[in-house]
Amino acid sequence: MDFPASGATANLTTTEQWRALFSPFSHIILVANSDQVSIKELQAEYPPTALFVFFNKVYKVLDEQFSGRSLLISRAQPGGANIVYRQEVADVVKLFAPDRFLGIMNIRLAASERLNSSSDYLGTPTGHLDLTGFCSDFYPDDKVPTSGFAMALWLVDQQLPVEVVLAGFSARRSEKWRVVAIHDWTFEQIFLRLFARVGKLSMHGGVAKNSYASLTSRFPELPAVEISSTIAEVLGSRLSQTDAQVDKLISLTNVLRSIDEFLRRLKPKFLKKTNL
Repeated sequence: MDFPASGATANLTTTEQWRALFSPFSHIILVANSDQVSIKELQAEYPPTALFVFFNKVYKVLDEQFSGRSLLISRAQPGGANIVYRQEVADVVKLFAPDRFLGIMNIRLAASERLNSSSDYLGTPTGHLDLTGFCSDFYPDDKVPTSGFAMALWLVDQQLPVEVVLAGFSARRSEKWRVVAIHDWTFEQIFLRLFARVGKLSMHGGVAKNSYASLTSRFPELPAVEISSTIAEVLGSRLSQTDAQVDKLISLTNVLRSIDEFLRRLKPKFLKKTNL
């Protein structure tokens, strides 16, 4: 089977065009920017017919040039993609082998997010996928979807003859990288795990056994809804206790945050961070 050539994302804009790009591959592996990802192990596990899809600041998971078939998803923001306004395009693109790099898919999920041109990406072949409102009918109103979640859902909806694999989608904080609060990580984890359990996608490393499911057999005299409400009650209580401790930490770090805010005001505008 013929696979898309390097630079194949150039000027793609329609769902049909993107479907044609993804269809020839056996696997589409969405690689999260997570400390849990081992690129070498991941690449060794899947065949050369797999496409590896990376997101935004790939230097979080790539420390050398990636040799496999690859595509970069760059999320639009009100001020344009973060790798564009931070002038990181060259540093990101050089981490992909040119002869196997399909190019950039620039996506947006809200009308306020501004798409970028190929020239903004220093001439890198670029296509666009406008998913404005794609998750608005079910995603929590006060949050915005992550790029990885949106793409996983979009790919599943396309019902392509490929296996969609999620790698590093743990939503865990690390010592190096933070978890941005504007996304509802809990909702996304629930959604993606349910997808995995019904076989619509797979998670690299598998989905951990749900120990709570065994409670129904241990307490057959209780209806499932009663068990679920008890679980929710306990989790709610523990979250409340966590919130109380977080409040204490916020109080203890008031001085440090004041210093941080002062230093941020001294930065030039193009270096200031904006929400994803």
